[in-house]
Amino acid sequence: MTDVPPTEGPDAGHERVKSVVLVNTGDGKGKSTAAFGVVLRASARGWKIAVVQFLKSGKWHVGEEEAAKRIGVDWWSIGEGFTWDSEDLSEDEAVAREAWSHAKGLIASGEHRLVVLDEITYPMNWAWIDENDVVGSIERRPPHVNVVATGRDAPQGLVDAADTVTEMVNVKHAFDRGVRALRGIDY
Repeated sequence: MTDVPPTEGPDAGHERVKSVVLVNTGDGKGKSTAAFGVVLRASARGWKIAVVQFLKSGKWHVGEEEAAKRIGVDWWSIGEGFTWDSEDLSEDEAVAREAWSHAKGLIASGEHRLVVLDEITYPMNWAWIDENDVVGSIERRPPHVNVVATGRDAPQGLVDAADTVTEMVNVKHAFDRGVRALRGIDY
């Protein structure tokens, strides 16, 4: 495999940059799944990768975490689970701040060529993590560090800082028919 850009085809004539910021947002399913597709692609290119999950609990052992660890991805599930089920929001806020502090260090260090901030938009929107701090850290990242941020309702500052923003739209969802999340498909 090579990182040499093509001289013909869809990339011909486009600017080559060392890194990009991707945001997967919207009410539809697939934001994290799309980010993990990027993880798989980057791994195939030999990149060092870090994933920080802001809501999913490390106790859950989701399928993507198991697979990512097998291919050498550095993985942190710092959240305690879905916050809307929580009885102690102050503890959840402290955990989110801890997760951001860790993620911020990963971005700044330049050790990883890809850093995924899974479900970071939630603590940003709840003002648990300062939007300007997140955006500033992303903008000041080393030139080779790519960032993928996921979650509903991406704040405008994050959208503005991104190179590519994809909005997932919910057209139809099995949950609406009473189908629970399936192991291997949803987690």
